Amino acid sequence: MLFHNLGKGKTARAGAVAALAVSIALLATGCASDSTGGGSTDAAGGDTGNLAVTFIPKNLGNPYFDTSDKGGKTAVESFSGTFQEVGPAEASPDAQVSYINTATTQGVGALVVAANDPTAICDALNEARDTGIKVVTFDSDTDPECRDLFINQADAEGIAKVQIDEIAKQIGESGEVAILSATANATNQNAWIEQMKTYAASEYPNITIVDTVYGDDDDQTSFDKTAALLQSHPNLKGIVSPTTVGIAAAARYLQTSEYKGKVALTGLGTPNQMRDYVEDGTVTSFALWNPEDLGYLSAMAAKALIEGTITGAEGDSFEAGDLGSFKVGADQTVLLGDPFVFDKSNIGDFDF
Repeated sequence: MLFHNLGKGKTARAGAVAALAVSIALLATGCASDSTGGGSTDAAGGDTGNLAVTFIPKNLGNPYFDTSDKGGKTAVESFSGTFQEVGPAEASPDAQVSYINTATTQGVGALVVAANDPTAICDALNEARDTGIKVVTFDSDTDPECRDLFINQADAEGIAKVQIDEIAKQIGESGEVAILSATANATNQNAWIEQMKTYAASEYPNITIVDTVYGDDDDQTSFDKTAALLQSHPNLKGIVSPTTVGIAAAARYLQTSEYKGKVALTGLGTPNQMRDYVEDGTVTSFALWNPEDLGYLSAMAAKALIEGTITGAEGDSFEAGDLGSFKVGADQTVLLGDPFVFDKSNIGDFDF
C-alpha cells in the first residue's frame, strides 16, 4: 500500500520514505511494547525490560515438550513476563524457521528453541539476534554461533552412560542391542549415540550395537521401526531409545508382542508415559531429567540475558528461581543436572 502512493508528489514521496525508514528502524532494533512497560537498551540493542519470551519446541503435541514448556510458562509468569508457545506439527529440519521469523517481527525479548537441526535455523536465529532478541536453545542445540546460551539436560557423556548401564544390567552385559532414535538430524540424540557407542565398546565388550534407526519423533513411525528392528535382528536382546516418543512407542509394541519379557527396552521417557509399561513388566527401568525443570531453567536464563545479568560468557552466574543458582560453563552451556533412573520402586512418586 505504501508504494502505491509514491507517485502522488514530492510531499507524499517524502512522507512515505520517512514512514518506511521508521518502520525499518523499529524492526531492526527489535522495539516492542511488553507487559513490563519497557526498559533500557543493552549494548546488543535489546530492551532490558522486554520480558516477552517465546518457546519454540521441536514440535507441538509432543508430551515431552508439553511438559518442558509448562515449566517455561511457570517461570515467565513468576517474573511477570509474557509467555508464548508456537511451533510446527512435525519435527522437520526447517519447520521452525517461519515461527522464528514471526517472533522476530513481533519483537519479543527472547526465543527459547529446541532445535530440529543444528544449522537449518541458524540464519533465522541470527537475524533475530541482530535485532536484539536473546536466543536460548534447550534440549537440542544449534551451532554455538547461532545462540546466546544452551540449556543442556546433562552432558552427553552422562546421558549416554546411564542408558548403556541400564540396558547392560537388563541383558546380562552381553548380546545385540539396537538404538531407536528421533530424527537423523537431532543434535542431542546424535551426540548421545556417539557417546553410547564409545562407552559400550570400552565398558561392555560383549555388547554389540547392531543398528540405529530413526522414528522421526512420531509415534506410529517409531512403532513400525520397532517391529522392523525385531524382524531384522532375530537375536536382538535390547533396544535403547533416547527419545520420549520412541521409547513409549517401542514399549507399546513390546507390550502385546511375543517379545515382551524377552527383549529389554530402556532409554529416555517420562514417568506418566511409561508407568503402565513399568508396572506390567514390559520395561524394567529408564532415565530422564525433569523436563519441566529444563523449561523453567531455560526461561530463567532468558530473563537473565534480557536484563543483562549475564551475557552467556563462561563463568557468568544467575539465579533461577526455585531451582537456585547456576553457572555458565564452556561453549555458553548451562547444565541442569544428572539423569534420574525410574523403575517400579519409585515411578509412583512422580507426575509428569
